[in-house]
Amino acid sequence: MIIVQDKLVSDDLVEQQFICNLTACKGACCWEGDYGAPLEESELPVLEAIFEKIKAFLSPAGIAAIEAQGKYVRVQETGEWATSLVDNGPCAYMTLDATGIAQCGIERAWKAGAVDFQKPISCHLYPVRVAKNEVAGFEALNYDEWHICSAACELGQKEQMPVYQFVKDAIIRKYGQAFYDELDGAAKFMAAQAEQT
Repeated sequence: MIIVQDKLVSDDLVEQQFICNLTACKGACCWEGDYGAPLEESELPVLEAIFEKIKAFLSPAGIAAIEAQGKYVRVQETGEWATSLVDNGPCAYMTLDATGIAQCGIERAWKAGAVDFQKPISCHLYPVRVAKNEVAGFEALNYDEWHICSAACELGQKEQMPVYQFVKDAIIRKYGQAFYDELDGAAKFMAAQAEQT
């Protein structure tokens, strides 16, 4: 475990390799799983505010699900907030491109300049998941290893891309450049130590 600015970072972020391989998985993380993308409290009013601007980038089924359930839902099992789902399947904000690959409608709107919110940070950070315990003041970054991402692991190993480098932009977005630089320094120190043994 690495400690960076009072956050616990799993060694897996440094030791495991990962690069999303969308041609292989088709973005299955957008429709697999028991509930939608985890949302931070600060993202809830953002989704409320941007909905009308992103509607043109969503599917009719997604819009219907959001209008029926809300822009987000409370997950009973965890107590966390998450994106709504279409018939307990895909994320309501998911769309498909011409080749059948999942895309985030929010991110499509962001790329088009319609909104300044890229997408939920949990999606941007994936395969990294953040675990929090507000009472203990505990926050940890863990690598979420999932069988649907096996092609991403293979591509990451081929290109020798550590998980933390793959999600560099997301880490900087959430924690800042200084946090990423500290993590990168720790990773390089660990690699140097491993070479000496």
